[in-house]
This record gives sequence, structure tokens and C-alpha cells, in this order.
Amino acid sequence: MLSSNAMILGSPMVHSSEITSRLQKGGALIEDMRQLVCNWSDNSSEPLRLTAHILQKTTRARAADTYRRAFLPRFINGRPPDAWRLAKQLEAAGPSIEIVRPFYYWITARAELLLYRFVTENLFEKAKTSDIDIRIEETVSWVRKTLVNEGKRWSPTVQLKVARGLLAALDLLPIDYTRLQDLPVSAAVKEQKPAESNLTGFTRH
Repeated sequence: MLSSNAMILGSPMVHSSEITSRLQKGGALIEDMRQLVCNWSDNSSEPLRLTAHILQKTTRARAADTYRRAFLPRFINGRPPDAWRLAKQLEAAGPSIEIVRPFYYWITARAELLLYRFVTENLFEKAKTSDIDIRIEETVSWVRKTLVNEGKRWSPTVQLKVARGLLAALDLLPIDYTRLQDLPVSAAVKEQKPAESNLTGFTRH
């Protein structure tokens, strides 16, 4: 039986209908999203300037990327619209990270169809087998096949970056495949240092 988090992700509610390459700029970006949510308001008339002020990135371009590719499509124009309001109410209650993460994951997956499909079409099936390794090359292959089916073309570099973004999102957010327990997670690529993972039951290579 899948966890409640995975069941929420796999629910038949309407998700974004478009596959995009936005994940190449990062995965779930939970800490950035939380900072923006907690400081956002109806009076945020200059979103790029406000984002740069809140996030304090090394450049304004990086802050703008975070806003345009993550916060705007997920927490403002996503489904539900203006999800930042819901998240802000949750944050105001001071919940534990175990409560916050699934909620942010839900918002992210509803805005990022590729993430939603990777979990529901790929990882759900993988959880039924004895192969619990999540390999970067297999993820890239899955992305490539999905693009072909959708009639889209991305460069090999973009495909790799998006695949990394998928795995980064899943490392930061809890999906508990309860049949598989507490196995270590290794780095997907040399450039990435593995953080403590919440992708319980799978290993990355």
C-alpha cells in the first residue's frame, strides 16, 4: 500500500496539462519556496524585486529564475491558483517539517506534470519490483521517451538537467513506498552532494 503522500500525488484531480523543462533550474526548492510564501502578500506589485530581496541570491538573474520557473507557475498560477495563500496559512500554524513537506510536494507535483508522471508512471511500477535503484541514465531515458510521446524535442543537455531536477525534487520531499524501507541514497551525479534523502526505499546512482 502506498503512503498518503503518494496517494495524494496519484489522485485524479486536475494537474498541469503541459510538460515543461522548468525543473532544469532546480527541484522542489522547498526552502526558497517557503521563504517566498512567508513573505508574499496581495500587495506584491513588483515580484522580481521582492523575490530578489527575500531570497538574497548571488545575482538578481538567479532570483528571477526562481520566481519565473518555480514560484510563479506553482504558487501563483498553479492549480489551485494562488496556492501561496494556503501555504502561508499552514506556515502560520508553525507545523513540523513532516507536515510542510508533503503539502509543498503536492503543490509542486500539480504544477509540474513531468514530476507527477515520473512518480505515477515510473516509480510506482518500480516499487513493485526488486530493482530499487534510481539511475540517472534511466531517468534521462524516461524523460527522452516521454518527450517523443508528447512530440517535444529538448537538447541532450536540457534532458539531463531536467532529469537531475526530477531526482533533486524527490530527494527533498517524502515519498514513502512502504514496501521498501530505509535504504541509503547515493548521489545521482558527481556534481551533486547527497543531502539526507526522503525518497525512502530507493537508491540513486
